[in-house]
Amino acid sequence: MKIGMLGFGSMGKTHTYCIKNLPFFFNTDISPEIAYVCTRNIENARLASEKYQIPNYTDNEDDIIYNPEIDIVDICTPNIYHYETAKKAILAGKGVYCEKPLAITSAQADELAGLAKQKGVCCGMVFNNRYLSPILRAKELALQGKIGRILSFNAKYYHSSALDVEKNAGWKQDSDICGGGVWFDLGSHVIDLIYYLCGEFKSVIGKGQIAYPQRKGIDGKAWQTNADEAFYVLATLKDGGTGTISVSKIAQGTNDDLTLEIYGEQGSIRFNLMEPNFLEYYSTETSDGTYGGNRGFTRIECVNRYPSPGGVFPGIKAPIGWLRGHIGSYFAFLDAFANNKMPCPSFEDGAYVQRVLESAYNSAKNGREELI
Repeated sequence: MKIGMLGFGSMGKTHTYCIKNLPFFFNTDISPEIAYVCTRNIENARLASEKYQIPNYTDNEDDIIYNPEIDIVDICTPNIYHYETAKKAILAGKGVYCEKPLAITSAQADELAGLAKQKGVCCGMVFNNRYLSPILRAKELALQGKIGRILSFNAKYYHSSALDVEKNAGWKQDSDICGGGVWFDLGSHVIDLIYYLCGEFKSVIGKGQIAYPQRKGIDGKAWQTNADEAFYVLATLKDGGTGTISVSKIAQGTNDDLTLEIYGEQGSIRFNLMEPNFLEYYSTETSDGTYGGNRGFTRIECVNRYPSPGGVFPGIKAPIGWLRGHIGSYFAFLDAFANNKMPCPSFEDGAYVQRVLESAYNSAKNGREELI
């Protein structure tokens, strides 16, 4: 499988790492190769080609999309470019692996999902947290009925990257490039995890926050902030479960702080991305007794205990990290591509997440609860 990489910022490098290291982590005959890299600046593309041993480079994405030797187009460009690029790739019959969010509007995302289905093209999303071992264990518990009907949930994803107003803003802070602020960037991950583990949403009430209206722009000049720096949501699931979601890049003292709590009738789970090797699980089936008996949350050692064909390196007891979710996500997509299966998550999943994101923005704008 020959892959063309579009964009080579932090996510382009992450995807490159995953592709080149896939054979270490999975016993598989899947053999991907990055054949092309594309960036807007041809010199950056040349440097990436040399440093990461990618045979070809270009500053024109069409050199990749319409190249008959390319099987998969990997989209790591800013959000506003996803729609046009993905649409061209699908129509050209290429598989597509796209960073989140899928697009900048729900209409665009729905069109891409429908087009992928119509053309029978394998199109997958990068919701990498699904493939962390504790999240996969949580999904397993949910499918086994060990959590039961969801009553409530709380999810937070906090960074501190937008606190320095003297630092030039990045493209993810400019809505003209990203289409939305922290809600698109971090909120998409949270929405996907709740959707994956708890089911579909019924409604959302959203509220955005800009704490620093003026800061330095991408060019270093004074600039008016135009994208949310924090966003807060009260959400209701279709089965009645209700919870809160908050995402922020103005949370002092945080790093990559994604926390998730889900409380059900039969059990509860807690997860913290800063401790990615463990899932906390509470079961109502655990015996009570004097001094509490055995009742309480259990800290499950998920670590690298992935089922075959995973878990082979560096060993089942070895700790995992953020990159392991990306490696698992990329393998799942390539496996789906190789075996003509629906990828998980798919463009349909990406379109659903987009719908929830947009509904929350509409709620913040209109000041009322929005149905999904």
